[in-house]
Amino acid sequence: MSMTTIAILIAFAAYLAVMIGIGIWSMKKTVGADDYFLGGRGLSGPVAALSAQASDMSGWLLMGLPGSVYALGTGQAWIAVGLGLGTIANWLIVARPLRAYTIVANNSMTLPEFFGNRYHDEKKILLGVSSAIIVIFFLVYTASALASGGKLFNTVFGIDYHVALLLGAAVILIYTFMGGFLAVCTTDFVQGSMMFLALLVVPIVAWSYVSGSFEDLLMQTGVDAAHYLSFTYNGDHPITAVEIISNLGWGLGYCGMPHILVRFMAIKNEKELKKSSAIAIIWVVISLSLAVIIGLVGRAFLFPVILGETAGAASAESVFIEMIQKVFMEHLPMPFVAGLFLCGILAAIMSTADSQLLVCSSSVSTDIYKDIMNPKASEESVLKVGRITTTAVALLAIFIAWNPESSVMGLVSNAWAGLGAAFGPLVVMSLFWRRTNLTGAIAGLVSGAGTVLVWDYLPLAGGQTIGAATGLYSLVAGFVVSLVFIVVVSLVTRAPEQAILAEFDEYKNYSDNR
Repeated sequence: MSMTTIAILIAFAAYLAVMIGIGIWSMKKTVGADDYFLGGRGLSGPVAALSAQASDMSGWLLMGLPGSVYALGTGQAWIAVGLGLGTIANWLIVARPLRAYTIVANNSMTLPEFFGNRYHDEKKILLGVSSAIIVIFFLVYTASALASGGKLFNTVFGIDYHVALLLGAAVILIYTFMGGFLAVCTTDFVQGSMMFLALLVVPIVAWSYVSGSFEDLLMQTGVDAAHYLSFTYNGDHPITAVEIISNLGWGLGYCGMPHILVRFMAIKNEKELKKSSAIAIIWVVISLSLAVIIGLVGRAFLFPVILGETAGAASAESVFIEMIQKVFMEHLPMPFVAGLFLCGILAAIMSTADSQLLVCSSSVSTDIYKDIMNPKASEESVLKVGRITTTAVALLAIFIAWNPESSVMGLVSNAWAGLGAAFGPLVVMSLFWRRTNLTGAIAGLVSGAGTVLVWDYLPLAGGQTIGAATGLYSLVAGFVVSLVFIVVVSLVTRAPEQAILAEFDEYKNYSDNR
């Protein structure tokens, strides 16, 4: 084993040891289910902000997005624009009301529990449906993060993809299993900082080694520089209105992401919430911009090496890894520093996988086991079921990610669409439309998730899926369908009972006077 590889391994080992150490520390502070799943609603502003954004962006930010831009050009940046706008809207419009309403609605700890309490769902239909949706789509989402980790270790160390997949999953499982929400948020804070540092430093250093005309270098890689650098082109063709709408539509998913929304619910107070909003918005705008720049600079910097040409292909998604290795192993022989920056990619991967594991765990143990199956369950038994579920979900996600050809971008796209279409419209209408009722809420959940599944998986359009035939992202279609169902079904069925309306008014007064 070379000294370079040893130095990188030391960096990785130190990073992973710190993450496990945080898990051990957090375990001592985790007493009951409220601590394990919501941290006792005691998150500080900076921790909440970086935790939310790190858990949101995942390996997609450092692998999926740069890989798409590298392969197809600046036209892929419309996704970043949509996500940036969605993040800003989520923090400024949804965060404060959601935190207030979950407190008023019987101090709800999870999104399904909030829905159940919001609509006084005594039969617990909302709990069951929303928990099932979370488990289904978060399994795919968690698989995308684990696949990113497998590709990282495979590219850097030449470790077999499957061995790498198991290694990354094991570390994430250990600290999530032990420390729960506090461990996840604390590690996410560290990981978000590392991601930002890697995004900031690497493209600047790489650009300093690009010599000659940037446009000429792009032409040598086989692309039309003018089209490649244009927002109006997507690869080799002019970008269409449907493609722009689909890419911007990614932003709709934010108000329906349980692993992000739970951070809003856990923030300590209004002062910390304002601080979180500012930090999160600045972080995401800068990080998304730098991820796009990495894809563009990588095209010229890595030449004459040309990675895969298809967006989502494993080779294209390794552009940031290749840049780090070339900068800090060839131009600047600093393998330990290279290892630390590669840990930034691992941080992005782990910060999402741990959050998704915890959300799945809370849905099964709190919403299904305690609220539906065993209402008299003790805190200790709920905590035990939560940890067992965390392990089971991790194993299922490994199974889904077992194929080394699986696309990080593709897996994220499917999961993001399903969660955003199912929960996004209902979260918005629950917070801002007093007339929304239980029947409308159920209709919105089922129609949103169902539209995505039909759109992406059933070959109903001449042997193709509707998504493939139209080019329209399923999240856009599912969001619109869910919104329509919520409004129409709520209007044609019985109005909410007076107790629900009174609670809505209480929440509005609570929110307005804070």
